[in-house]
Amino acid sequence: MLWIPVIVLLVFVLIVVGMYNGLVSIRNQCEEAWSNVDTELKRRYDLIPNLLNTVKGYAKHEKELLEQVTSMREQAANNQGDIASQAADETALQGVLGKLMVRLEAYPDLKASANFQELQSELANTENRIQAALRFYNGNIRENNNKVQQFPSNIIASMFSFSLREFFELDIPEAREAPKVEF
Repeated sequence: MLWIPVIVLLVFVLIVVGMYNGLVSIRNQCEEAWSNVDTELKRRYDLIPNLLNTVKGYAKHEKELLEQVTSMREQAANNQGDIASQAADETALQGVLGKLMVRLEAYPDLKASANFQELQSELANTENRIQAALRFYNGNIRENNNKVQQFPSNIIASMFSFSLREFFELDIPEAREAPKVEF
């Protein structure tokens, strides 16, 4: 008979340890996912100067837009603030890059440049990788937030100061719209 309370206590301790370890695991997955996003954003920041140098040779009269892209890239690359702040800068950079790509479509000589096509392809590939990393990140955030809010893991989360995390979201409605392509 004395073993029953000991077994119940042991099961309870194992459940608590399992929930705690699950919370630690998802927290680490969230941090890893954000690190992957950060890596892809840095890849974008490295590609943009190459693209701009190629474009500058062909489209000197687009100086204002190119300077805007450079400025937004610097602002986004240097932002080490919270996720909402980084999301706002990334949204603005994505919008300016979209304008640049639309304007570039008007320059047949530039589109024919092998260097430009390679850089454009790399930039498109990088944007796809960023989107995949952001989906992975937001999926981990959802899992973290579920564990922090759902019973009974919410009790363990509050005891050990696990908290909700922010999703990476676009702040401007224009970024959510499909681009318009005209021929």
